[in-house]
Amino acid sequence: MTTDTPARLLQLLSLLQTPREWPGGELADRLGVSRRTVRRDIDRLRDLGYPVQASMGSDGGYRLVAGKAMPPLVLDDEEAVAIAVGLRAGAGHALEGVDEASVRALAKLEQVLPARLRHRVSTLQAATTPLTSGDGASIAPETLTVMASTVAGQERLRFAYRAKDGTESRRLTEPYRLVSTGRRWYLVAYDLDRQDWRTFRVDRVRDPFATGARFAPRELPTGNAAEYLRQSIHGRPDARAYEYDITFHAPAELVAARLPSWLGTPTPTPDLPDDGHRNGSANGGDEGESPRGTLGSGCRLRGSTSDPVEWVAVRLAMLGYEFSVREPRELVDCARELSGRLGRAAGPQPETADATTE
Repeated sequence: MTTDTPARLLQLLSLLQTPREWPGGELADRLGVSRRTVRRDIDRLRDLGYPVQASMGSDGGYRLVAGKAMPPLVLDDEEAVAIAVGLRAGAGHALEGVDEASVRALAKLEQVLPARLRHRVSTLQAATTPLTSGDGASIAPETLTVMASTVAGQERLRFAYRAKDGTESRRLTEPYRLVSTGRRWYLVAYDLDRQDWRTFRVDRVRDPFATGARFAPRELPTGNAAEYLRQSIHGRPDARAYEYDITFHAPAELVAARLPSWLGTPTPTPDLPDDGHRNGSANGGDEGESPRGTLGSGCRLRGSTSDPVEWVAVRLAMLGYEFSVREPRELVDCARELSGRLGRAAGPQPETADATTE
């Protein structure tokens, strides 16, 4: 039971910011107080300017709705618009670092935005085009906010889904988590029709609808949504983790700027032996190259993963810097095979005319 009134009001406000209607009895159970205390707390929030709407019925329900103005001491108009636009841009393109918490924040913010501010947000977003990296598909922020609200409110979610082969279906799920890979958004959920856990690409979801039916969360097999998604994507629930050791012939800060966070962080190696590779400077010149025998601006990357070695090899090659694989042997062999395949694809090197003439 929360006996401190300010703390209880903040907890109540946090619950009400989830876009759903809360029965008075459920709020009382969550807060550990009587229904009468809940009614008094609702009146206190209204006195503070929060537009809480009550519905009639045997249990009575409460919902935070958009008012004529932003609630006091939260955000002014300019701050609200700036945050909403930023969150929409990040959520719609699955930018790395914009996770489910940010989408939940967007859902809460848009729940209480007055109509005049919603119009400003939509107008500004329509007039701008973000420059994003990767090939992830764009997603309507409204789709993510509906999903995030059902995850937070433990509410069943129905939607239309298009599978990889183009098959269309209707799904009724118990949403567990939204996961961003940095390229795409995925929903991890329990599929009630198939009686099993599933992952869904959010860019293939249409017409998400919160049914209003509550559910008790099930236990995810892996205990972690990100790990379950990783196993689902690669189709290897028994995937074996392996350690890797990679040397880059480029400064650690340059490699880190292009390296996916899931591969780790490279560490500088100022006395790196010269394997015959050139320093991977941005201009391709000799600047920054140390005397033969050492490279003064190399770095080393060590870590572990259970991702396929083919994917890791391709991702490393995409960085644009020279590198050497020390371990594991499977990754060494894969890099060598990939090098040969790309070389054959390019065909024989064209002969150059002799620059000297007699």
